[in-house]
Amino acid sequence: MHISVLYHELIESLNVEPDGTYVDCTGGGGGHAALLLQKLSSKGRLIVLDRDMEAVERLKVRFAEDSRVFVVHSNFADIDKALHDLGIKEVEGVYADFGVSSFQLQDGSRGFSFRKDGPIDMRMDTSCGEPVSEVVNTFSESNLSTIIYKYGEERFANSIAKAIVKRRAVKPFTNTLDLADVVRGAIPKKFHKKGINPATKTFQAFRIYVNGELDAVDALMSKIALLIKEKGRFAAISFHSLEDRIVKEWLNQYALTCVCPAEFPVCVCNKKAEFKIINKKPILPMEKEVVENPLSRSAKLRVAERL
Repeated sequence: MHISVLYHELIESLNVEPDGTYVDCTGGGGGHAALLLQKLSSKGRLIVLDRDMEAVERLKVRFAEDSRVFVVHSNFADIDKALHDLGIKEVEGVYADFGVSSFQLQDGSRGFSFRKDGPIDMRMDTSCGEPVSEVVNTFSESNLSTIIYKYGEERFANSIAKAIVKRRAVKPFTNTLDLADVVRGAIPKKFHKKGINPATKTFQAFRIYVNGELDAVDALMSKIALLIKEKGRFAAISFHSLEDRIVKEWLNQYALTCVCPAEFPVCVCNKKAEFKIINKKPILPMEKEVVENPLSRSAKLRVAERL
């Protein structure tokens, strides 16, 4: 079953305007969208984006009877184009849940999970890009190590990369459980944490790499000031430090009133703050939610309002 993280907190943070237009950047199973729709009037609109075609089809079925909903197959990095194609210039709010969907994790054929066997794919949009199998079977040891360390923040990146290259010389990788076993064996047992699969960070790293996830978050953040109306809000849930850092740095930049060098005696840049940060510290899931849905344990919600 798909469980939306920070379900109520995300939607409540948007201060929904009943007649407003909102964008759900990561439709997924439609959990957050369904809750937001409860706050919209018959005049309100919800644009739901997802780069995963399976999610798009699922969302179209779920909201088929609701004329307020427009489901679009699109990477949220292209949010401006998606809205332009619908004839929309500005919206009252934009929100995103950057986590991988439970549907993707539960479907072994998608290759996202180290618990279910399947082809090593991990692409969110299977119509483009290269699957992770191409990466693990062809990239140099150095490049593999860089990916695992940079995107997974895995301290044993070098050992894992070496183990992958050694094993593929004998037999190429074709399935997820095989890759997970090799990764597990490359990490000393004393560093195996209870309740967390040793392959978690490595799988995360490959997923982020093949989907260009950090670039997409950066592209989205660069466009929100042009799309959100005054008093409108932006809210985003991140699941690891790399995503959260991008969101935090962009929001801090938008909130600045001066970007002059420190040595300047007076401000000459005339920059005006574009957003007000609502929560200085990220909103975290309650203990009850973490117990019921362990996948929520690393979630962080940041919110800002357009000035």
